Amino acid sequence: MAASAGVIVAVAGVIAKALKQGGAVLAFGNGGSAADAQHFAAELVGRYEKDRKAWPAVALTTDTSALTAIGNDFGFDRVFARQLEALGKQGDVAIGISTSGNSPNVLRALETARDRGLITVALTGKGGQAGSIATHHIAVSEERTARVQEVHATLLHVICELVEQDLNG
Repeated sequence: MAASAGVIVAVAGVIAKALKQGGAVLAFGNGGSAADAQHFAAELVGRYEKDRKAWPAVALTTDTSALTAIGNDFGFDRVFARQLEALGKQGDVAIGISTSGNSPNVLRALETARDRGLITVALTGKGGQAGSIATHHIAVSEERTARVQEVHATLLHVICELVEQDLNG
């Protein structure tokens, strides 16, 4: 079930570099993956294990007014892409989380982020299209959603720890 350690280290490195250069992390997903995106953003803004300055991170899953307005006016497949159009800038990191790797709104958001010059990361289960869109793909070789989500939570904590080590020594 393990994802490649090299890819995980690379993702932590691009996040740390983006934060050093004044960029932000924008995370998104559906259901349990939405909760993972929110948890990850909270760890970056608040703290993971070390007291340190806050880092800019947003879960695009948390603003119910934006989600429902965009979903109503543009379609559910645009709920994250539209927010990336408004908030994402070149050099930021967009992290799309999808256990299937095929969630239409995650795919569209990764495409939008890529086209706008954001660094893109797909965190998926065994398959799906997201990995072919993203610059970095962390795939968990498992088909059961619950197991994928459990590994995703652990991997996001590992990334937090690596970013804290990079930025705080």
